[in-house]
Amino acid sequence: MLTKAETSGQDIAQLMARIGRDARAAARPLAIASTDRKNAALRAMADAIIANEGRILEANAIDLANGVEAKLTPAMMDRLKLDPSRISAIVQGIREIAELKDPVGEVIAAWDRPNGLKIERVRTPLGVIGVIFESRPNVTADAGALCFKAGNPVILRAGSDSANSSAAIHACLVEGLKREGLPEAAIQLVPVTDRAAVGEMLRGLDGNLDVIVPRGGKSLVARVQSEARVPVFAHLEGICHLYIDRSADLDMAVKIAVNAKMRRTGICGAAETLLVDRAVAATHVVPILDALSKAGCEIRASAEVRSLYPQANVATEADWTTEYLDAIISVTLVDGVGGAIEHIETHSSHHTEAIVAEDPVAVERFFAEIDSAILLHNASTQFADGGEFGFGGEIGISTDRLHARGPVGAEQLTSFKYAIRGKGQTRP
Repeated sequence: MLTKAETSGQDIAQLMARIGRDARAAARPLAIASTDRKNAALRAMADAIIANEGRILEANAIDLANGVEAKLTPAMMDRLKLDPSRISAIVQGIREIAELKDPVGEVIAAWDRPNGLKIERVRTPLGVIGVIFESRPNVTADAGALCFKAGNPVILRAGSDSANSSAAIHACLVEGLKREGLPEAAIQLVPVTDRAAVGEMLRGLDGNLDVIVPRGGKSLVARVQSEARVPVFAHLEGICHLYIDRSADLDMAVKIAVNAKMRRTGICGAAETLLVDRAVAATHVVPILDALSKAGCEIRASAEVRSLYPQANVATEADWTTEYLDAIISVTLVDGVGGAIEHIETHSSHHTEAIVAEDPVAVERFFAEIDSAILLHNASTQFADGGEFGFGGEIGISTDRLHARGPVGAEQLTSFKYAIRGKGQTRP
């Protein structure tokens, strides 16, 4: 179990330095481990989680009780909660990762030069990855398994809110490594919850940490992006939009709107703002908002929308840039797809946006002009998930434009090198 450190800052620095060295030492044997061996270890991890479901739920019950005492928000409590179905999903995710094609060693491109040199671009592990996360104990398994599949040692730093659950899951991952004789340091969990440990990771652990992935609230991600001395894969917020075009099928629009907002309100792919084409406001606004309201959603609307749906609360300017992570949605009218694009590009965090429309011209314009990591047509924003993309899970969704964008799965956790074969060529 994770513990609150009762040690000095120097002791934590020494602890984290050792964790970094151990991870770096595990990098080479992990990079050359065979696909069959890695997959066997992943399956063993999944089996261990099944065998220890009771212990994991007991640990989670402690975290939930602590969360109530700490007055965590409903969204945070939802992220924290485990039950048999969620544990089953964790297990399924690990098994899906085991079935994925191993990205390590894949030849991305190959070509011959006029001088006879044969050049290949080959996928390689990215390096030692640090994942700093809050609330979601499933990230322990998702991040650990994905980094491992791509040949990367990973250092996991769970928040104090999910400390016990994460430690119980991590023990199962280590059991899988042991069964295949792979380095236990391939998947490490920082054993203290002291925030000083995060500071050490942001400084790079004496050059032993190659990438950091933050999974948590705005303050955590902002701190990581501001202070990290190593590259970061991150998104600051998930301010996701759902646009209902004048060509939208009303029944489909209602169904998608309710799912996009209410399936799970505490995830980064939940819709936060609903945009409705002014041309169909008279026919579409009331049925959609009625359905959302019946599902338990608070509506915060512009004056135009409130004239059609007076029971809605007043939306302020801040609502258009708020990630609620709760059963709240902001709603306004726009002038067609052009108005939707303008609103989204002004207020979006460039995470995920969706359009409900039957007009292919509107859809193609939406896709061409909006610069967000994930765009959907006639589908819920809740599909913004690596597992739903067929990645077998994700360690986060990146809104950056360099290296990885969108769900970060096993393939995105690789770099590449060039392998060049000759027959005695020398350069003139």
